[in-house]
Amino acid sequence: MTNDHPQLGQKSTAGGDKLSVAIIIVNWNRKEDTLACLDSLARVTYPKFRVILVDNGSQDGSAAAIRDRFPGVMVIALPQNLRFAGGNNVGLREVLARGDDFALLLNNDTTVEPDFLDHLMAATQSDPKIGLAAPKILYYNRPTVIWFAGGVLRPAFGYVRHYGQRQVDNGRYDRSQSVSFLTGCCLAIRREVIQKVGLLDEGYYLYSEDADYGLRAKRSGYKLYYESASRIYHKVSSSTGGAYNLRKWVQRYRSLLRLVTRYSSPLTWPLFALNVIWELVSLPVRALWQTRRLRHQPVRSEQSLIP
Repeated sequence: MTNDHPQLGQKSTAGGDKLSVAIIIVNWNRKEDTLACLDSLARVTYPKFRVILVDNGSQDGSAAAIRDRFPGVMVIALPQNLRFAGGNNVGLREVLARGDDFALLLNNDTTVEPDFLDHLMAATQSDPKIGLAAPKILYYNRPTVIWFAGGVLRPAFGYVRHYGQRQVDNGRYDRSQSVSFLTGCCLAIRREVIQKVGLLDEGYYLYSEDADYGLRAKRSGYKLYYESASRIYHKVSSSTGGAYNLRKWVQRYRSLLRLVTRYSSPLTWPLFALNVIWELVSLPVRALWQTRRLRHQPVRSEQSLIP
């Protein structure tokens, strides 16, 4: 299959006064997921975007397969795994060099609705102080169930939550609004924000890079905006071995500790420890209860459990 959608690889001159967008996808040994993501992007209706694919030293032939199927996509093959922040920073430097109006970080384990970018860019054009924007994100395996509908971050004790997670998409979270947290799973970043705030902090190793970036953007005077009309689908935690992977949780709390100590007073740090204990007890129980409650929701694939 060859690429019959030139905008997927190259910035289009069409679109008049539309903002130009560079979609940055980081891949590490997830060839099939990445190809599916690119297939969905080939159907996007927004007229002015290009795709930068950063391959983090994959050993599964990803770079060659992507170049073969989508020859217009810019593939930057790295010799080693720079992880989420490092890989995306390679793409962000390319955005700054080429002059795109927006960068859009997009997980490779997602697929998108054809009009997702139309809605997301319309939101950013409504207010120049919207520096970061994100869509509604639904579970890929249960596309009627929400994974992300905006979020809240309280850095004093490492509290990060997705609004609407594991709830049926019944209209309750259809209100677009400013929020205090946006996930890096799909994150539009205005060019001037990158110039003012800088790149992602690679010191987090894994997780919390998006929370840190949102805090830095807010401190620089920008809004974080959730746009409910924009929709994508997420195969949750594909690259880290699943949502209940022990390594994932260790890295999550290590990164949250770094966030807390960076952005809050030492007086609040004991609250972080209490929050970790509470989460370790309550979140698995709540997740299992919500999963049982949602077992009758339509399933897209053979998967039957929402992480």
